[in-house]
Order: sequence, then C-alpha cells, then structure tokens
Amino acid sequence: MSHSHEERYSRQIRFAPIGTIGQERLADASVAVIGCGALGSAIAEQLTRAGVGELHLVDRDYVEWSNLQRQQLFTESDAEQMKPKVEAARTRLLDIRSDLKLHTYFDDLDIPLIRRLAAECSLIMDATDNFETRLLIGDAALEAGIPWIYGACVGGSGTVFPFVPGRSACFRCLIPVLPAANGTCDTAGIIAPAVQMTAAMQCAEALKWLSGNPDSLRIKVHHFDLWTGTQMDTGISRIRRADCPSCGPDASFPALAHAAARPAYAALCGRDTVQVLPDPARPLTLDDAERVGLRVGSDLRRTPHFVQFHAMGARFILFGTGRLLIHGTGSVDEGRRLHRKVFG
Repeated sequence: MSHSHEERYSRQIRFAPIGTIGQERLADASVAVIGCGALGSAIAEQLTRAGVGELHLVDRDYVEWSNLQRQQLFTESDAEQMKPKVEAARTRLLDIRSDLKLHTYFDDLDIPLIRRLAAECSLIMDATDNFETRLLIGDAALEAGIPWIYGACVGGSGTVFPFVPGRSACFRCLIPVLPAANGTCDTAGIIAPAVQMTAAMQCAEALKWLSGNPDSLRIKVHHFDLWTGTQMDTGISRIRRADCPSCGPDASFPALAHAAARPAYAALCGRDTVQVLPDPARPLTLDDAERVGLRVGSDLRRTPHFVQFHAMGARFILFGTGRLLIHGTGSVDEGRRLHRKVFG
C-alpha cells in the first residue's frame, strides 16, 4: 500500500478492528448501492471516502429541487439541469476520490441487472424506497450467497439490519411484522438527520463485513426515532419460516422468477406519477418524443438524457432508455390513457 494510501486512510487504519489488513480488504471490495437518493448518496459518499475499491450505483431518477434538503451529493445546478442522479453523483464522487472504480446505471433495477450485480459484488446496500425492489435484492443476494444491508427512513426515524445468508430470517420472512404503511417521504416527510443516521449505521455494518469483522454485525433489527429520542432492537431469528421460498431449504427465489416481470405501467409511490417501461417491440427514442412534444405539447425541453414536455394536463419525461414518466396522475389507468393518447 503506497505512502499516500497510508496517509489518506491513516485515521481509519488506526482504528484497531480495521487496521492495515482491513483497509486492504476495503480496497479490494466491490459494493452495489441500489438507489441514489437520500440514503444512496450518503452511503456512496461514505464508502467512497472509506476507500472501498469499486462501487456500482443504480438509480432511475433525476435531481429535483425537493431533493436538495437531504441528498448530499447534489447541487442547485444539478436540479436546474434535471441531471440523472447517477451522473450528478459520478461527478461529485470522482472529485472526492479520483481512483474510485465507479459504474453507474441510469435505469430501473430489473432481474438481469440485480443478478449480475449480486454475482460481481461482495455486498449490496439497500437505498430503495419500496418492498418490491427489496424483495428482488433479498432474493438475488440469497441466490448469490452474499449479504445485503437494509435501511429505511421516514419522518424522524429509521430502521437498519444486515441480512446475511443463513444467519437470520430473511426479508421475506420479516415482511409480516413490518408496518404495512408507515408513510413515505412523499407523504410523511423526512428530516436529513434521520437519513444521515440510517446511512451511517448501514455503512458501519458494511465496514464490519468488508474489513473482515463479520462477528461484529448487528444481530437484531435496529429502529430509532431521533425526534422522540427512542430506540429499539428486535430479534428476528424466531420468525424465520422453515418453508420460506427465499431462505428455506427448497428456496425458489420467487422475486427472480420471470413470471414476476415488472408491469409496463406502474404508479410510483406517493409521487403522483405513472412510470411506463419501454415496449421492446416498439421502443421510443428521444427524437420520437421531441417530434411528439413539438406536435401536441408545450414547454418542450431536450437534454442529452431526456425530453420533457407538457400535454393534456400532465408532464411527460422520456429518458434515453425509453422509460417514460407521466407526472400529474397517480392512476395507472389514467397513465395508460394519457400514454396512448399522446404517443398513439
């Protein structure tokens, strides 16, 4: 390890549980961060500064003004330009550490991508905001035999747990005891300290695992509320289901079954937005969207990453991957109707 490395990570190396060997392990590690919003940007920055060798960053969204209150990698100019979060994050992370191996994916997390990341990485960090994606992460991690670190926050509270294959109940076992609806950031709001605390706890678990200290990992689900000053640890080994299709002896990893393919139209939780996934038989291009926007829309804007216009009381954004967002309706049926009316 070169002198500059020793110098750069000297305070972390002096921390006895990590030391020189742990630091070398971090440099050899590859980590996938799923989501690049509040948790994802905090996690990506902490792991970058800690010297993790390689990061894979997945996010389908662009920077908006409402992100700036808590998403630490982004600036006003990113929001002005509606930059894809992974692109804005790339600029900032490489400014922080030029030798970071960084791979970005400006897209939805689908089955082939999560399988590929689980096969290539030593750990997956959950920075998502919905159960479906976490089930996908959980099944892919179990199939590949690697851990993933769950994190969720809303309001002033957060929850963290490291899922290690074979060591505890899995996320699917846990779902029945998780609150069915405790609000989302879009409905219940969130304060930045709750994000930072959740991300910090997730990264502490990541550093334990990656530096070769698996016995130090949390064995209980940790929940805290910064506003009320309360915290709670819950053991979950007893809720492990013997017949669980994800972690039981006859595991079939249902989230990875192609029958559970993503629907073409989906309402995005709490965002008054319908997402339309591209039809492989008839993919839309940015040129298509620009033509349609000029014909039937107003306020057309084109960047290298997307075309945006207003039409029929909604705001349409088509990305270069062919994925379309329709802002202004939370109804899948209405989204389908608007999509067909505007794009035919």
